Amino acid sequence: MEYDFEPDAGRQEKGLRALLKRRKSAVLLVAEKAGEVLGMCSVQVLISTAEGGRVGLLEDLVVKDGLRGFGIGSALLTEALKWCAFRGLLRVQLLRDAGNGPALDFYTHRGWSGTRLVCMRRRL
Repeated sequence: MEYDFEPDAGRQEKGLRALLKRRKSAVLLVAEKAGEVLGMCSVQVLISTAEGGRVGLLEDLVVKDGLRGFGIGSALLTEALKWCAFRGLLRVQLLRDAGNGPALDFYTHRGWSGTRLVCMRRRL
């Protein structure tokens, strides 16, 4: 659903392993049933000069195809926000694909609002 990224299992595994090592500044949540992963969510802590402190970047919120609409994403998001609040983060932000209307609806219905910021990137 993200047109700017090509799935690469090796890079994704490397990233997940790195997140697991950052227990104080990142969280990786998994929804599973009988050992099958149904969805996952990750948040990383950043420092915002605009906020004057620590904020969260919700990097991933993924639910397996065919299982969306059953509350899995909502449960993961709720737990991620609890994790952020418990750590005193001042704001949580995320990026979503501009063409992903269902994601926009999902977040909007859960109290998220858009900004006028534009995401840019440069590969190194």
